[in-house]
Amino acid sequence: MDNKPAPPGQNTSVDLDQYPSARKFLARCAEFFDEMLNLTPGKDLEARLNQDHGPGTPYYEDFCRYIRQGLDEGWVASVEVDGKRYRRGKIAEPSEATRFFSITTVYMDSASADEEAEGSPGAGEEQPFFSGQYHKHPYGEINCVVQLDDTAQLQGMSGWQGAGWTSPGPGTHHYPRVRGGRLVALFFLPAGRITYDASPEMSQPISI
Repeated sequence: MDNKPAPPGQNTSVDLDQYPSARKFLARCAEFFDEMLNLTPGKDLEARLNQDHGPGTPYYEDFCRYIRQGLDEGWVASVEVDGKRYRRGKIAEPSEATRFFSITTVYMDSASADEEAEGSPGAGEEQPFFSGQYHKHPYGEINCVVQLDDTAQLQGMSGWQGAGWTSPGPGTHHYPRVRGGRLVALFFLPAGRITYDASPEMSQPISI
């Protein structure tokens, strides 16, 4: 019996015949997942990703290139959640081909928050940010931050992150927040698990 993973593209939410670049992107993701297979999301993995796979490295640069191309072609973050400033798109459901990670993209733009703020933040003041939907990661998350503006940052569990990675641990919950412009959060969820029934009042796990 053939136990090889199914070809990248099965159980996907993107038409790979229409978008060959998406097929190539999924194949590249499959290579990345082979390296992540026995690793657990959390601050240790976040540090490892930023050290070994940060800006200038093959995986990070390839992911950024495909995501920017997908935005132009229309297969990345194509569904509006809160107008054009906050969009989401499922690229692949968990499957053997993706080592049972799901692949989702979220486009966020802090421009509305920047416009509402008067002037530049002073010393000790926080830069304006835009918040998405509060959610929880039952099994954690691996998140590649794809900047569309060089000043854009995504807030992770350990603070603000520009170009690079965040990796909230299992059981963590938060608002996805962006400041400084536009970015795409390319996130991989073990078993595709995410829930929107968490609230900020809930305690965080001991390890984030």
